[in-house]
Amino acid sequence: MVWKSQRLDQIGKLSRGRSRHRPRDAAHLYDGPYPFIQTGDVKHAGLYITDYKQTYSEAGLDQSKLWPAGTLCITIAANIADTAILGIDACFPDSVIGFTVDESKADARFVKYLFDATIQQQVQQFTQGAAQDNLSQEKLLSIEFPIPEIAIQRRIASILSAYDDLIENNRRRMELLEDAARQLYHEWFARHRFPGHEHTRVTKGVPEGWSRKQLGDLAEIMMGQSPKSKYYNEDGEGLPFHQGVTDFGDRFVTHRIYSTAQNRIAEPGDILCSVRAPVGRLNVTLDKIVIGRGLAALRSKTGNQSLLLQQLRAYFFKEDIIGGGAIFASVTKKEFSEQEMMVPPEQLKRAFEEITVLIDGQLRVLYLQIQQLRTARDLLLPRLMSGEISS
Repeated sequence: MVWKSQRLDQIGKLSRGRSRHRPRDAAHLYDGPYPFIQTGDVKHAGLYITDYKQTYSEAGLDQSKLWPAGTLCITIAANIADTAILGIDACFPDSVIGFTVDESKADARFVKYLFDATIQQQVQQFTQGAAQDNLSQEKLLSIEFPIPEIAIQRRIASILSAYDDLIENNRRRMELLEDAARQLYHEWFARHRFPGHEHTRVTKGVPEGWSRKQLGDLAEIMMGQSPKSKYYNEDGEGLPFHQGVTDFGDRFVTHRIYSTAQNRIAEPGDILCSVRAPVGRLNVTLDKIVIGRGLAALRSKTGNQSLLLQQLRAYFFKEDIIGGGAIFASVTKKEFSEQEMMVPPEQLKRAFEEITVLIDGQLRVLYLQIQQLRTARDLLLPRLMSGEISS
């Protein structure tokens, strides 16, 4: 099997994203029909980008460009050399480069996996030591990498993308389950259309039998305390360490740093809440972890952990949360404990938990399956992309 060293411009065309208008945050550029992909969207995508947080209007499109589905997006600022393939037609700014493959020479999936396996490491040589990491198109084009004939590329890409397809399927199922839990909470506890609501008197917006309680009465709250940095490592020694919510929008926390000093330990199932700006971002932990000063760990005093998670989501106003909510730069334990929340009667709590505990269990199973698939794919990736094993 012959692998030939080539540059990206020998197997396709690169073009930098466009966002010509200044200021870039002008309101008239946004909230239209055209997806606007940013570096964070690329970072959090799987093989394909289909989700996005912002859109362009016609004015936004006029000062940008619409790239077709199938374009490989490469980030060149913020998170460097992250890649994903457009699953939709979309715009993106000049912090992203679009790569369109010559389909007679390359498979876009193969090039994406090539970045994951080898090119990201080479790119770091260009960006390390800079005050702000960045990667120019010229630097990217200076890299040569081995690439086999197109038929082999497609076979390798098909093997690896099978894992990503399963991961994406599980991720979509998780989104549906998360939405089901949120919608149930919204229906019962925001719209007050809970079982038996037709026969419940409501006074000044509060159903009979409901009450207001402080968060400290509902949950045990442990504020984090960061160990000294000399105890941190990336080798898996000690317990996972977090001092801020990771992968916001995901239910479960993702481990990257570990600590051999174990000061404040959150238990499996605890809700992690950021207590420094932005306050109110939430994750759930599946393992014992050490939490730093940017986090608090919460556990329901009555065992209603699923309800507590949804109550916190509804209380704090963030991207993925229902309601107007509260916004803080930071909170102390006293301030956090004193936040008041609406609390339903015990019978309604139990009814909600009976449904959402099943949802929580399914979410855990799907998440763990995703981690196993990623591990298997990542073990196979470098061996396939180096030609060490035959496709």
